[in-house]
Amino acid sequence: MITKKQLEIYMENRKTDSTQTLAAAKAGFSERTARTIDRNEHGLQNDTPRCWQTRKDPFAEVWDTEIEPLLTQGVYEATFVLELLQQKHPGEYPNSTLRTLQRKIKRWRALFGKDKEVMFRQVHEPGKLGISDFTHPKNIKVTINGEPLEHIFYHFRLPYSGFNYMQVFMGSGESYTALAQGLQEALYCLGGVPETHRTDSLSASFKNLNMNAKEDLTERYKAFIEHYNMQATRINPGEGHENGAIESSHRHIKNRIDQSLIVRGSSDFASFEEYREFIREITKQHNRPFAKLIEAERASLRPLPATKAADYTEIVAVVSCTSTIDIRRVTYSVPSRLIGERLHVRLYNDKLECYLGRAHVITLLRAPKPARGKRDHKIDYRHIIESLVKKPGAFRGSRLRNAILPNENYQRIWEHVSHTMNITDACKFIVGALHLAANHNCETDLAFAIIELIESKKPLQLSALQNRFNKNKPRLAIVNVSQHPLDTYNHLIPNHCGVQQ
Repeated sequence: MITKKQLEIYMENRKTDSTQTLAAAKAGFSERTARTIDRNEHGLQNDTPRCWQTRKDPFAEVWDTEIEPLLTQGVYEATFVLELLQQKHPGEYPNSTLRTLQRKIKRWRALFGKDKEVMFRQVHEPGKLGISDFTHPKNIKVTINGEPLEHIFYHFRLPYSGFNYMQVFMGSGESYTALAQGLQEALYCLGGVPETHRTDSLSASFKNLNMNAKEDLTERYKAFIEHYNMQATRINPGEGHENGAIESSHRHIKNRIDQSLIVRGSSDFASFEEYREFIREITKQHNRPFAKLIEAERASLRPLPATKAADYTEIVAVVSCTSTIDIRRVTYSVPSRLIGERLHVRLYNDKLECYLGRAHVITLLRAPKPARGKRDHKIDYRHIIESLVKKPGAFRGSRLRNAILPNENYQRIWEHVSHTMNITDACKFIVGALHLAANHNCETDLAFAIIELIESKKPLQLSALQNRFNKNKPRLAIVNVSQHPLDTYNHLIPNHCGVQQ
């Protein structure tokens, strides 16, 4: 079949003395069709749209009485509707009719359904808006030294230029400290401040807080924004599409991270900081196509303040007689010299900075938030080992016994010695091993050496291990003494003493 337009092109070319072959080529059909046209035996394709059905509608009998009432009530899922029909009319509506039902429902919704929500694309001006949001890694599985890492991404974006900053934080929950720390680092990386800062409703950051704590965080966030001379705005609760300028970018960057991990050949990192640096490099690569726009927008940004804002929560904690402090349902150990002191603890998302007055005394890695109603312990045996080695028997009944052991290897060693030695010797051995590991920085090698002795069923002797790993064992110096001639002392004897020389 040929169209009417093709026939017109062919006839026009035939009037200009074109050959049958050339006219057919210009019209877009074969020479054989041209011969058919010249014999007046051609047929034309019907240009009128078909308005009749070519096959029987399988849902004609139940559409008005059963299907359309469901659609009117808001039941649009074709699979569910088909299942209802199969239950009421066994054997009449096979699964092969699903695609037909889907097309009919789609057409009905377009003709008679409710109005759909319209998206209004925004025109962004340079230097006007910066957006912060948290996003979960979902399918991105990362390990630190073989241990799975539970983490979350903080994401900052300028909609005008496409500038992105992403930082990774431990844990799966959103918090004010992560927001403040990530936003502050993003602004200093950018080198300027936008006029407005937009977030979601921040409900996740305020979760499980009482009213006083929520008001405190609200005031601190307000002070933080005022410090950078920004105006704070929020989207409506549950309306994530209002943050569409950053939501779509979440997906692009996470896809880049996923692909980069595949190219890297491993998703295991030696440390959390190494993984954090990996994410920084990914974000820099993502920003390269927008380099010119980013530089142009920097000229419209407000200048950074002279100093940074406080991006931490400060807590006062008293060091107990067990050389520990309690922070957010987690017990942390500190050096025993601080027992009885009041520490000002700056609580960051991933660390604790402890101060005695203005003097910084120690930095502790922050433990993940324990489950509701639970407590956790993060004990460094180095802080208490000098006291424990004086009374090793206290190890057995200590409430912190399992937390004192640094890893599974030492837990395995304790299980073995507690069953093969009397309890006094077992406590002396495990405490002595920890003391040796702390003083000579051989925690891993010492554990492997002890486990090797256990597996080979050799006796465990602490003194032998001390001789092997004691790096400060004194050595006797070899001194070569040469005796000088004794007659050299004769010149000290005066002649008037009557002594013959």
